[in-house]
Amino acid sequence: MGKAAAKEHRQQRVEAVRAEQARLARRKVMLSVTAVGVVVLVIVALIVVKVATGGTTTASPTTPPGIAAPNVVAGLSTVPAATSASIGAGTVTTKPISITAPPLTANSKPRILYLGAEYCPFCAGERWAVAVALARFGTWSNLGVTSSSATDIYPNTATLSFHGATYTSSYLSFTGYETTTNQPQGTSYVPLDTPPAADQAIVDKYDAPPYVPTGSSGSIPFVDIAGKYVISGASYDVSILQGQTRDQIAAALKDPNSPIAKAIVGTANVITADICKATGNVPSSVCSAAGVVAAGT
Repeated sequence: MGKAAAKEHRQQRVEAVRAEQARLARRKVMLSVTAVGVVVLVIVALIVVKVATGGTTTASPTTPPGIAAPNVVAGLSTVPAATSASIGAGTVTTKPISITAPPLTANSKPRILYLGAEYCPFCAGERWAVAVALARFGTWSNLGVTSSSATDIYPNTATLSFHGATYTSSYLSFTGYETTTNQPQGTSYVPLDTPPAADQAIVDKYDAPPYVPTGSSGSIPFVDIAGKYVISGASYDVSILQGQTRDQIAAALKDPNSPIAKAIVGTANVITADICKATGNVPSSVCSAAGVVAAGT
């Protein structure tokens, strides 16, 4: 591109930006002049992406679309020990149920089996606690992001998704299924993950009486902790997450006085205590932590 053409191209982009600023002004967007400039630059960047890819994106340039931002993963992976100790079992309303079943393992390690759905508000709440608990034993990568259904109870609850996520640990194995998205399709939602027959059989058997109360039969989320404990439904009142963003939820986990931390970290402590019974209390740095010990009593 020659200098004249490049200059003309830059001028056209400047004019496009100015036109967008004028459009936003006409819509009376309540932003400061500085904020308007930032918004316009972001809009221009997104337009360029759309032209290049034929689609749209709302992710930041450093985070792939649909993947949890680094600060969110860091927030759930680095809950301060003092916060955990202060909270103990926190505001957990329902603890895991002990079952008698064959050990659930994979690669010679205790296995955690999770089944939920992205539309489900109770799954939305429980995922946070499961993710916090498992982060103590290993590392998450490609954790998804989603929100619960816009038309269900506690609509649009900000959460994570285990669909496509990878979990690496020397102590545990994890398998997570999200059976549908949060997008309606007929009288249900768009299908997503289909558990293999063996895992579906575990859910069908242990997410039903006599292992769980009759009123909880078939509830999601369902979590099987190494064939020793099961969770059917949410462990705490997930309504406390209403109106919160993922960033806000992740940030709240370090505050021992936060209702969000008391619920999520408290549930994570309870789950961690039961996982430790399956791992033989290793690693000791996790299993002997004050918050975990308190939650397991």
